[in-house]
Amino acid sequence: MNKKNNDRMHVVFDLGGVVFRLDKSIAIERFKEIGVTKVEEYLDDYAQKGIFGDLEAGLLTAEQYRDELSRVTGKKLTMDELEYAWTGYAAELYQRNFDALLRLRQEGFPVALLSNTNPFMMRWARSNEFDGNGHGLDQYFDRLYLSYEMRMMKPSPEIFKAMIDGEQTRPENILFIDDSARNCEAAAALGIQTLNPANGSDWRTDVFSILGVE
Repeated sequence: MNKKNNDRMHVVFDLGGVVFRLDKSIAIERFKEIGVTKVEEYLDDYAQKGIFGDLEAGLLTAEQYRDELSRVTGKKLTMDELEYAWTGYAAELYQRNFDALLRLRQEGFPVALLSNTNPFMMRWARSNEFDGNGHGLDQYFDRLYLSYEMRMMKPSPEIFKAMIDGEQTRPENILFIDDSARNCEAAAALGIQTLNPANGSDWRTDVFSILGVE
């Protein structure tokens, strides 16, 4: 299980909690700031509920979600307001993580992202405002597996099977890093190797050790 294997390990990261530190409380404050009350009923660290969950599962488009949330709120919400609220989840971004992702790619490891997410987060994350250095997510990953585009969410086996197919390798040849133990358990049940770091923790030593990167 190191970089000397004939089959190069594929490294697949979660976004919130791994690439950046996650803070649901900031998102809640921002939603309330734009007029969305009782938002706590819908927001979660790992999987959203109601129309928030439908958005991330690809059952609602961004416009449909905005229209429905505007109706419930009694105020016409803008796309910019919703992006502002959703990106409250991204409490802290770490240059160390960006450097590590680039290092893995430079070492020849295929690097992918598998995230329960939505168009508002991705509008920001794939823009050149994301990392503070003029780059979006696509600078750091070979492939992005996004729940709302795939119309499936972690921890369903289907999304992991789709990711395995996309990576065109065996499950045991994938290292999946996610701060959700439930997601890691679902991946491990399919034979995927997993690492379950705490939200916002420094996972570099563990990842590099598993992959044999010095």
